Amino acid sequence: MVIGRTIDDSYIYAKDGLVGKWEKWILLILSCIIFPLFMGYTMRIYRGANPAPELDDWGGMFVDGIKLLIVSVIYALPVIILDITLMGSAGLALFSSVKTTSSGAIDPGVIIGLLIAVLFGALIIVIVGIIIGLITATACVRFARTNSFSEAFNFGAIFTHISKIGWMTYIIALIMMGIIVGIVEVISLVIPYIGIVIFVILLPFIGLFSARYLTLLYESAEAI
Repeated sequence: MVIGRTIDDSYIYAKDGLVGKWEKWILLILSCIIFPLFMGYTMRIYRGANPAPELDDWGGMFVDGIKLLIVSVIYALPVIILDITLMGSAGLALFSSVKTTSSGAIDPGVIIGLLIAVLFGALIIVIVGIIIGLITATACVRFARTNSFSEAFNFGAIFTHISKIGWMTYIIALIMMGIIVGIVEVISLVIPYIGIVIFVILLPFIGLFSARYLTLLYESAEAI
């Protein structure tokens, strides 16, 4: 897989799919707000639609989006559970173990210990999140191609597919996509007053770029 070529292809794909097609762009902005619709549209891209598909069969698109949302939420559950457990444990520890001085101030030793525990827990959550993110990127495309919930969680097949791409290539490709999308999001959001508006306008472009990128990454295994 040539990452530079994939970036170029994904950019052209999003540009050709949106630029000059303002009605479609506006409808996709609205779909991002009613996000299952946009997730359903993303499913069409994952299935290999080229050029970017038109907007039709809104009901089917919404149903597909709900299905993809379910898969995404299931994959996110370990991180959600760890996060709730960490915050809950930290709150409980603070409530039950904090000691106060005669002046009513919180004991610094307790706070430092609690902060260390929270930071350690946060590190674990980040590591788990990264691992799950690596799996989810392929699982979502696989789900779109097979339309099978069981295949979305067929870890043996998912790991085999990633191995065909090459784990190092796969990880670097996802990092590159994350950097590109992150830079665009940060630049748009830091613009005073109108940054959030620019960000919302760019959401469909970012979505098409990312979906096409993941699709090409997935298909690179099939080309080997």
